[in-house]
Amino acid sequence: MQNLYDLSGRVAIVTGASKGIGASIAHGLAAFGASVVVSSRKQEAVDEVAAKLQKAGFKAIGIACHVGDPEQQENLISKTLEHFGKLDILVNNAATNPSYGPVNETDSGLFDKIMEINLKAPYLLANRAFPHLKESGYGSVINISSVEAEVPSLGLGLYSVSKAALISLTQSQAKEWGPYNIRSNAILPGLIKTKFSAALWQNEKILQMVEKNLPLGRIGKPDELAGLAVFLASDASSYCTGSNFRADGGYLIAG
Repeated sequence: MQNLYDLSGRVAIVTGASKGIGASIAHGLAAFGASVVVSSRKQEAVDEVAAKLQKAGFKAIGIACHVGDPEQQENLISKTLEHFGKLDILVNNAATNPSYGPVNETDSGLFDKIMEINLKAPYLLANRAFPHLKESGYGSVINISSVEAEVPSLGLGLYSVSKAALISLTQSQAKEWGPYNIRSNAILPGLIKTKFSAALWQNEKILQMVEKNLPLGRIGKPDELAGLAVFLASDASSYCTGSNFRADGGYLIAG
């Protein structure tokens, strides 16, 4: 059964992988044998993560990419193929949330920015990856959504909308790409202790309120997402596609 999780010989791209959830997923995939492309906006940051993986004996390189830039997306794919010769796994993790407040007080510019990074970028990058995933004969797309997609919190309206749309995109990919043995699934994290969500967990009042209502009594750590990503990238999940996998400490059943 352990061989089901073996990713040896497979190549993965992880966006937003310079820190937090993305860096943890990159480490998890590499630890199970995948050759990993660590990607984020700054070359120095991705090189640092890739160097740590290499030092641990794993196969990894860093390729900078602002996912909102189509040319940089093309470069990410072409450099991956140039270095590793194939592509099997795409983890769309990069995201943004520059807005906190009521949806009616958010201007259209912020709406466009959130949708561009959280929805359009995963859509375009997956489309660019599609022919290579198809050629590999084995493809796994993992879109990092959020529990906010299912139960929006006050103040996170547009972020929630973008993550809900990402789930719909995941299901469309699963339905259309299944005949090519390409699977697409979504991971829905709850509140995870990362820089991205610092405004929430660094607020002691909010943190206490969240942890009080969570069945597990605490917020999550980035490394607690890695195992789920390995599962979805590997043969262990070979019959899973179009599904949402929550990692939220019980948030959505807390009531």
